[in-house]
Amino acid sequence: MNLILFGPPAAGKGTQAKRLVDGRGMVQLSTGDMLRAAIASGSELGERVKGIIQRGDLVSDEIVIALIEERLPEAESAGGAIFDGFPRTVAQAEALDAMLKARGGQIDVVVRLKVNETELLERIAKRFADQGRPDDNPESYAVRLKAYNDQTAPLLPYYQTQGKLVEVDGMGAMDAVAAEIDQALKHA
Repeated sequence: MNLILFGPPAAGKGTQAKRLVDGRGMVQLSTGDMLRAAIASGSELGERVKGIIQRGDLVSDEIVIALIEERLPEAESAGGAIFDGFPRTVAQAEALDAMLKARGGQIDVVVRLKVNETELLERIAKRFADQGRPDDNPESYAVRLKAYNDQTAPLLPYYQTQGKLVEVDGMGAMDAVAAEIDQALKHA
């Protein structure tokens, strides 16, 4: 099974993906984690990514798609992937569909975590204070949230017309959100 966890930055996608990895043995393909690893490596790509993220911009499709494609064999051997933070645009969704189709797979379900943006901003400010993640800087986050709303939200109709979109209240307690996601996966 391949699924996408869909929602703005800090909606809880990573938390829920880790729970699904532990419970189902699937592979989490988190572009955020992959990009942070590239930055931590100090490589030329990492330095490019660092500058892009610090400005609050989105990393190019070319870079993100290459990172995802590199990890697909691992996900396939584990029985499926949890896409977290990808796709972000219709072009990326189309590229993902083509990649998976070429490998005999598909996206089975898209779980949208519906959230309150004001509460998300508070969550980000707290996480930035606690963890100091550069991508959680409140100013950068505001740019990322706007980019999400402008570029990523149009994915809703893309997956809705395919009958793959399920909406979950992402503002509930972690266990309540998990239960709603589990219920959605039973019907996928």
